[in-house]
Amino acid sequence: MSGREPVRWWSMRPAQNLKPATYRCPLCGKHLPALSEHVLIAPEGDSSRRRHAHTACVLSARKAGRLPSEEEWRRTQPRPPTPWERLRKRIFGDT
Repeated sequence: MSGREPVRWWSMRPAQNLKPATYRCPLCGKHLPALSEHVLIAPEGDSSRRRHAHTACVLSARKAGRLPSEEEWRRTQPRPPTPWERLRKRIFGDT
């Protein structure tokens, strides 16, 4: 999926629609009937940019690490220093 800027994480939820529509899966490019079970994916939870995708495509992309959830992304981010670490640095000047 191409976009304006890199997406850090994705929100995902199961979807199924009763309207007679067809979408195009952004992951494989094939048609996706709205009546079938599928997944709504949204970059960084932005529902205005949500897309309908095949469940199998989403599972495959997640397994490959291409659609991390917010929780998975947060675990990769550096943690701020604890109060003890800040105090120690202040007293001892450690880096």
